[in-house]
Amino acid sequence: MTEESPGNVIGRAREVELLVAALDAGAHVLLEGPPGTGKTTLLRAVAEAEKTGFVFVEGNAELTPARLVGHFDPALVLERGYGPETFVDGPLAEALRAGALLYVEETNRIPEETLNVLITVMSEGELTVPRYGRIVAAEGFRLVAAMNPFDAVGTARISSAIYDRVCRITMGYQDAGDEFEIVALRAPGGSAVWRSKVVDLVRRTREHPEIRVGSSVRGAIDMSRLAGALAGRRGVDPENWTVGLDAALVALSGRIRLAESIGRAPEDVVRELYVAVFGAEPREDAGGDDPGGA
Repeated sequence: MTEESPGNVIGRAREVELLVAALDAGAHVLLEGPPGTGKTTLLRAVAEAEKTGFVFVEGNAELTPARLVGHFDPALVLERGYGPETFVDGPLAEALRAGALLYVEETNRIPEETLNVLITVMSEGELTVPRYGRIVAAEGFRLVAAMNPFDAVGTARISSAIYDRVCRITMGYQDAGDEFEIVALRAPGGSAVWRSKVVDLVRRTREHPEIRVGSSVRGAIDMSRLAGALAGRRGVDPENWTVGLDAALVALSGRIRLAESIGRAPEDVVRELYVAVFGAEPREDAGGDDPGGA
């Protein structure tokens, strides 16, 4: 692989270096971290910089071996029989032939029988399809899997057989400065001061004692965009206090997960954090539409 480094991945220089080194060494890789930490963005940027093919697979309970590997077209089989010309490649076969990066998202949501197919490919560097034969991995083929280790709903434990065949790179949240840059890039509206408060609010969701899972930087991006859209509809400043609160409630209440024993609604916790960061609601006689409330 080349030594060119992806230029559009903010705050991930170390992870880029580790990933490229692992791929150069011929390893398959597991990217492990919470949602919104840029796992997909990181790999797409690396693939683009290295001029390597990229095949994406969304991991879920419906991902069967046939959907992953490929299948024979029934109509063509009736006409021509089983053979290469009647086989329709799935993402795994496509990546093997092209020597591409196969990115499998949400690996711990995939059924065990489908994961077993991946284990065989990682071990042997080839795939045997009944009634078709062998598909040998072209030079450059690598499997990069991703998972959120903190999500226990609809997931299963990854077996030691998978861990034994991959190099693991953990990815946490970026620091406040990096997240500020990401929001500025994805949602450029608003002043720098207001944007820094939005980032601060989102980061506080990860530390609040009543919140089990906080929001990723995507929450800050959506809050910023929503505030701009709401302000336009209402004809007020985008940094209006009420606009910001409504944007925060919409963007964040569905992203946070409260601890089991908490009897409050997510909206109540978001409102509490919003007031802590942006201050109490300005009184009308003090200028309710004044952006200073934000």
